[in-house]
Amino acid sequence: MVPKDKDSTPPKKKVLDLIEEPKASTRRERQRAAQVAADTPPPPSALDKAKAAALDLFDEGGKKKRSGVRKTEQSGKAVLPTISKLLEEEKPAPAPAAPAPPPPPAESISPAAAVEAPVEESGDSGNVISIKPPIIVSELATRMGLKPFVLLADLIKLQVFVAPHQAIEPETAAKVCELHGFIFEREKREKGGGVHKIEEVVVEPEKVQDEPEDVLQLRPPIITIMGHVDHGKTSLLDYIRKSSITKGEAGGITQHVAAYKVEREGKPVTFIDTPGHAIFSDMRARGADITDIVVLVVAANDGIMPQTLEAIEHAKKAEKTIIVAINKVDLPTANVMRVKTQLAEKGLQTVDFGGDVECVEVSALTGAGVDGLLELLALQAEVLELKANPKGNARASIIEARVQPGRGATASVIVETGTLKVGTPFICGPFAGKVKSLINDRGESVKEAKPGTPVEVIGFDEMPNVGDSLVEMDNIRAAQKLADERQLDRRNDRLQLTRKSRMEDLFSNVIEGTGKAVLKVVLKCDVQGSVEAIKRAIGDIKSDKVTTQIIVAAAGPITAADVQMASSADAVVLGFNTKVEANAVKVVKSEGVQVKLYSIVYELIDQVREAMLGMLEPLTRENIIGHAEVRMIFKLSKSKGRAAGSYVTDGKIHRKAHARVIRGGVPVFDGKMSTLRRFQDEVEEVKSGMECGIRLGEFNEYQEADVIECYTLEKIPQTL
Repeated sequence: MVPKDKDSTPPKKKVLDLIEEPKASTRRERQRAAQVAADTPPPPSALDKAKAAALDLFDEGGKKKRSGVRKTEQSGKAVLPTISKLLEEEKPAPAPAAPAPPPPPAESISPAAAVEAPVEESGDSGNVISIKPPIIVSELATRMGLKPFVLLADLIKLQVFVAPHQAIEPETAAKVCELHGFIFEREKREKGGGVHKIEEVVVEPEKVQDEPEDVLQLRPPIITIMGHVDHGKTSLLDYIRKSSITKGEAGGITQHVAAYKVEREGKPVTFIDTPGHAIFSDMRARGADITDIVVLVVAANDGIMPQTLEAIEHAKKAEKTIIVAINKVDLPTANVMRVKTQLAEKGLQTVDFGGDVECVEVSALTGAGVDGLLELLALQAEVLELKANPKGNARASIIEARVQPGRGATASVIVETGTLKVGTPFICGPFAGKVKSLINDRGESVKEAKPGTPVEVIGFDEMPNVGDSLVEMDNIRAAQKLADERQLDRRNDRLQLTRKSRMEDLFSNVIEGTGKAVLKVVLKCDVQGSVEAIKRAIGDIKSDKVTTQIIVAAAGPITAADVQMASSADAVVLGFNTKVEANAVKVVKSEGVQVKLYSIVYELIDQVREAMLGMLEPLTRENIIGHAEVRMIFKLSKSKGRAAGSYVTDGKIHRKAHARVIRGGVPVFDGKMSTLRRFQDEVEEVKSGMECGIRLGEFNEYQEADVIECYTLEKIPQTL
């Protein structure tokens, strides 16, 4: 029994002096000691019990532990086995045949020794790590006592690109373990056994096609206005909205997609205005894909034009209802019948021509026929019975994206189904995000957007791609996990494509012996849609002699980093509907980089084409103007040279032209003419049928019957 007197408590150091075996000081030493003990377990001795009792009494500071003293139920007094009593049990038995002594009573055993139980062995012993496949990076890092990012850095050096939640091959795991002093062993799975850990699989919610009728509600129709450039699409929408959209467009051309919500007799209608220029073909195609009704605007004075045909093809391919609006009927040169005939030739038979395509004659300037067009659109929307589930999973289409000061990456979207709310986590292509705010087409902040509503979404970590779908996710963690997987796949694809491109370029240069001239460009635009359209237009400029290389293509203002990138790559900076940041102006001057800003898209494309032409040296073409036959050789007394007495057989011989000596069909000399004489006089030219004396440079090896061919050089600009 241990007395309760505080002074009688033995210090920890004296107790530990009785125990000669030192305590393991490090984790690895303790693991190694545990491994040795597991391999050859010795029988428990009284000394071991004494150690357990002593160590269980005191902590590292030498203070007594309360858990090491046990009180009896009757008296409440502390009971503790003495070390001397435990050491007495270490004495050998008097005879081998003697029966084993009975086990000590429960009161004489310390709690630490009494509760002692076998510990479940872990998969790794000491510096040996044993894991069953799949080998997850984060789990392997935990078993090694490291952070996952440390292993990710090692894997990148081994050309292995994975996320922390993904698995790696056993061979790769062995290499990583070796770097940190561990030995990896692949633990085999028992026959029929499953994996020890099920990896969470995150997928994007699929778009529900056939939903129950009771959950569907009527939604606003989405109407896209399409047609040729300058046929009045934006002006028509301008009249409908009673605003001045056209005044904000450079040159009267819509440079990017815009969506607007208009109330018509208390019913909302969503309009999408698409650019009409040829390079915005993809943007018009996206507009046709998300729309319900296509309004094809055709100018009555111009008729069917190339972009009109393109818009018809997009609408037919998307299987959308087409309503024709013949605009500018107020002009004196308007010819409505010619337009309807052209439409019939392209497969759009109007109703008055016996077809099923509705046609309305309008004037965006005076407003004539606009009410009739709106009534026809409302009627068509009722026939289509456009419905969506406002309580379903939110899904929206990206129709435009840009970077705005103070807001970062934003996107204009049209909600297709569900209700997009502030705070909604989402996945959009390879990027995750959370809706921070929603702004409608009038610049007002709203809390939610229902199906068929256009809004601007703020909350993207990176700028999304136009045409992607914004899909609501259960939580931001799932959205980020899916985004990491998509970005990893995209990064791996990009690395493979880069290697392939470089090999092809090297092989091409070896075959051709020389590379093409390259015009390097840094492109910055106001919106992502314009970036894609201009990149495609520049890429469509085909040439076997010069090519373009776009170093950077992004939306936003021109920054100092863009200028420095252009300087290092020897490129020009092209800006479309954007500006140069103040801190980039000094860099432009110091680096001497050329920066060109444009607000009209076709001006930018034309100047790129001219710049490509300017990189090509003009071609030199020979024009043969005459031949002369050498009939006699004259020695010159003063210069000790020779001259050729010749007869002009055809054309003429000019003193300032080039000439070559041809002998037996092979040229033996080519140079400028130094002397051309007719008798004793220097002349400028000698015509056919006349004799003359010719001397070419310092050439003196004329022979009779040589032919002197006279020609001029003409420089011709090259074409792409």
